[in-house]
Amino acid sequence: MPKAKSDAKAADSRLKRKGAGAGRKQSKKAAKDPNKPKRPPSAFFVFMSEFREQFKKEHPNNKSVAVVGKAGGDKWKSLSDAEKAPFVATAEKKKQEYEKTILAYNKKLEGKNSEEDESDKSKSEVNDDEEDEEEEDDDDDE
Repeated sequence: MPKAKSDAKAADSRLKRKGAGAGRKQSKKAAKDPNKPKRPPSAFFVFMSEFREQFKKEHPNNKSVAVVGKAGGDKWKSLSDAEKAPFVATAEKKKQEYEKTILAYNKKLEGKNSEEDESDKSKSEVNDDEEDEEEEDDDDDE
């Protein structure tokens, strides 16, 4: 019987810990920017896009995504480096294009953010300076 009481106490303490966390608000993720360019596909995903089309032609009645994924993964593993080369080259080309577009995107964002920051700073600087001067005057009086 003493063991049952200790189990009950352990369960109660676990519930208390869970209950305490349940009331907390979870931090929200920042909203995704719909204008941000998508990341480029890896060589495997370039291969899979081509493989899916081929697999659909060969097996038109297959509706299972898992079967296509499994077959594609097995085929990719069986390919030699020479056979993977065109997919790797395509992925590399897409990666370079992505790097160019993301640089342009980041520059565009920096331009927008700096304009907003400058306007916010100019407003806050004026207010901050006035408050600082008042605090300094208060310090002199004491």
